Amino acid sequence: MSKRPQSRTFKKSANRRQRTARRLAKPNKSESAPREKAQNPVTSQQPNSTFSLTYQRQTEHPETPQKFQQTLTLYRYPRARQHVSLQAWDSADEYLLATFIAKFDTPENSTSDSSNLSQVTAHILILNDEFGALACAVKTILPNAQISWQSDSFIAQQALFQNAKLNNIVNDKGGIASTSIYNSLVKVSDLPSQPDFVLLKLPRAHALLEEQLTQLQLLPASTHIIAAGKVKAVQSSVLELFNKYLDNTHTSLAVKKSRLIFANPKEANLPKLTSPYPTSWEISNPDFTLFNHANVFSRGQLDIGARFFLEHLPDTGDKTVIDLGCGNGILGLTLLKKAAPKALHFVDESHMAVASAQLNVQHNHPEHIQHCTFNSSNCLETLPNIRADIVVCNPPFHQQNTITDHVAWQMFQDAKNALITGGELRIVANRHLGHHDKLKRLFGGYQVVASNQKFSILSAIKK
Repeated sequence: MSKRPQSRTFKKSANRRQRTARRLAKPNKSESAPREKAQNPVTSQQPNSTFSLTYQRQTEHPETPQKFQQTLTLYRYPRARQHVSLQAWDSADEYLLATFIAKFDTPENSTSDSSNLSQVTAHILILNDEFGALACAVKTILPNAQISWQSDSFIAQQALFQNAKLNNIVNDKGGIASTSIYNSLVKVSDLPSQPDFVLLKLPRAHALLEEQLTQLQLLPASTHIIAAGKVKAVQSSVLELFNKYLDNTHTSLAVKKSRLIFANPKEANLPKLTSPYPTSWEISNPDFTLFNHANVFSRGQLDIGARFFLEHLPDTGDKTVIDLGCGNGILGLTLLKKAAPKALHFVDESHMAVASAQLNVQHNHPEHIQHCTFNSSNCLETLPNIRADIVVCNPPFHQQNTITDHVAWQMFQDAKNALITGGELRIVANRHLGHHDKLKRLFGGYQVVASNQKFSILSAIKK
């Protein structure tokens, strides 16, 4: 019996998957490290780092507005691993900043030939600033504004400090003047003062957005909230969340495939909704009650890759183990149940992920909590002296909204540096991502522990 011919749509989807696999399987030159002591080579091409913010300055004659431009130098973090095709901002950042700054640069705040933006002292809350573009631009143009900056990402915070130094807006103490840095676990209601404006980049996870909106609804109704994202991110479900928690929600026209959302908190006498996070849920085999903060991957059920990995974890009894990219800590939690390691280090770049892992150990295995550490870090960057017998890892293939394999590369390199001789890195990965090639280049070989149609469990030993 002849096979049924594949549809054109199926063939196109298959071709797209194959192209993605080839792209991720082949590292770019700035990310590869075929030898342990080899340095990342400098390529002739450099990423675009010049951020030019342009907007129309209003004058006393509306028919003849002036054009204003501010230039900054911005890089993603870590700078050495930034692909030449990527940059540290997007059109949504540009649109949000141009709209926000124009609110202050009015004839009332300007002389005949210059702007007095340095006199602006408003309190501005900035949320989800991926690489510090929003904070650096606001601080450069409004140097006396008070900024509260909050993110769930350790990498975003390091990018902020990196780019603040590049643009000379750090003070003598290494901080940023009149700028307070908070992680995502700090409530907006706990800030020293209430903001006048909120600048919000739409996060990848709708759950994180909902958590943030539940906090913003408690601000005074006079607070101006401006959110920004790509047009494809401003979905009806996103607008429903804004309407659920805030008032006066409306959107802008699209500019460069980006759109703004404007809103205000509801009046104080109206009822407020409570946050549904962190959530909790039960799993069996192994039997745990898991808690997840809003920005944790696979919230509500185990992802199929992690579930497969749980069936093929290494023996960690009386060993030092790192759960790298731990998420809610399910891998390390299972290791504690099977054969408790001598020490177990949970590491993730998400503050909410690390907090979820700690909460899960406290609830399910409180007797082992003294043998565990919980660390927010870009891979093992903040733990340079750590040594381990085993590293387990379920590596991501994206950073924020960008598909990339540089995070996996850095994870594997840092894991090798942390392992003792004879130590093992064990990972789970989609078969099409080509991580076996990376392990072969770094470790000189690898073993397939198990595989199915979608995932492979790979093991590499440090020689």
